[in-house]
Amino acid sequence: MSDQLAKEGSAAKDNGAVATSSLGLSEHPQRSFILGELHARPFLSLKLPRRIYHFAFMTDSDQAAADRLAVMALAEQRGAAPPAPDARFHHFDFGPWDLRWEQHTEFTTYTWSTSRDAEEPFAKPNPIGGEISFRSPGDLIAAVHLCCISRSSLIRDLGELFHPQSLCVIEAAKDSARVATDFQVDPVGFTRILIESTGLTETRAGRLSQRMLEIETYRTLALLGLPAVRSVRGGLDKMETELAGVTGEIALVEDNQQSQDLLRRLGSIAAELEAQTARTAYRFSATRAYYDIVKSRLDVIREKPTGNYATISAFFNRRLAPAIHTCNVTEERQRRLSEQLARTTELLSTGIQSDLEKQNRDLLQSMNRRARMQLRLQQTVEGLSVAAISYYVVGLVGYLAKGLNDASVLPDKIGPGLVMGAAVPLVILIVWLSMREIRRRVHRPEDDEKT
Repeated sequence: MSDQLAKEGSAAKDNGAVATSSLGLSEHPQRSFILGELHARPFLSLKLPRRIYHFAFMTDSDQAAADRLAVMALAEQRGAAPPAPDARFHHFDFGPWDLRWEQHTEFTTYTWSTSRDAEEPFAKPNPIGGEISFRSPGDLIAAVHLCCISRSSLIRDLGELFHPQSLCVIEAAKDSARVATDFQVDPVGFTRILIESTGLTETRAGRLSQRMLEIETYRTLALLGLPAVRSVRGGLDKMETELAGVTGEIALVEDNQQSQDLLRRLGSIAAELEAQTARTAYRFSATRAYYDIVKSRLDVIREKPTGNYATISAFFNRRLAPAIHTCNVTEERQRRLSEQLARTTELLSTGIQSDLEKQNRDLLQSMNRRARMQLRLQQTVEGLSVAAISYYVVGLVGYLAKGLNDASVLPDKIGPGLVMGAAVPLVILIVWLSMREIRRRVHRPEDDEKT
């Protein structure tokens, strides 16, 4: 029946593509993928009793590619059809065993199940190397041993199967099943989950089992944020202390060199914080996403308390929620430290800019003083130049007057000395006017640009 579900999902996707192409319209290249994604991981029906062994492995891109090759080799070894090259889900029928293989963004899951020897819960603790044999290139992050049985074989003492202090028992699936787990690792290495059915259909049994496996898997993945918190806590403490020291020293800055030194220290802190945030940003985001999935799965199974046992939600509120809150607080701490660094850097940069503006103002004042001195000097030189030029011009006039006098051109009463004396004020006036016109023409382009 599970093979039939997978085939129906694939057929539906293919039919959708054919129907769309028959419309004669231009189809988006990703339309078939988008429509098929809703049916990419169908629920598999379970015929009770059933024992399930679920494994989740952390796989990066290279490990995921190697894992795909490994599962294709496993299928070939057992004479089953391999998954499609781009498939992220596949169901294998290996006779007495079924295998559900799924690839996710950063992990891959193998879910082995069988009805053989499934009447007594957890009687077969470890099938690896015996009944089933496989290896994944990734590192194991979650392992679950789930038994789904009929309530007619009622377990009288759950304390024999689970740790009493962390035992959670709930009614689920509209009171048609009882679920028990302690979220602890048994001596073999599995987390045990027991589902006792009082009226589950094969489809609802498959859905409930899948939800419980997802709760344990995503619960484990969500807690990967805690090691990240521990790895950055010491660095955050150091950066906060150093930032407080730099902030205190800003008020004691006496010169621009000290400000530059403090600014370099702030830049070093900011670079270290950015590197740390880049290392943890994805992990903290994934932690929140996984925790949201856990809560959504708990809502879907519709848990209800039974007897004096703790519910899974209550257990997570006491044990899981504080860990998620710690990750959120650490991420908020990084963000707040980044904002403080930005404000402190801006404050210090403002002080440096103020000092630079003061230096520029003093420099401009000094330049203005020198310009005024140069102007006075220029005016003095211009005065001397007028006198010198006038002297030489008057001298030329004198030579001219002497020549005219020798040629008897000048009247007897007007001698060269009189001509030179009369020419002095006129020459001075002409030279002065000429110098002023030259100065006006020199400064005219600046005046034109200003206007």
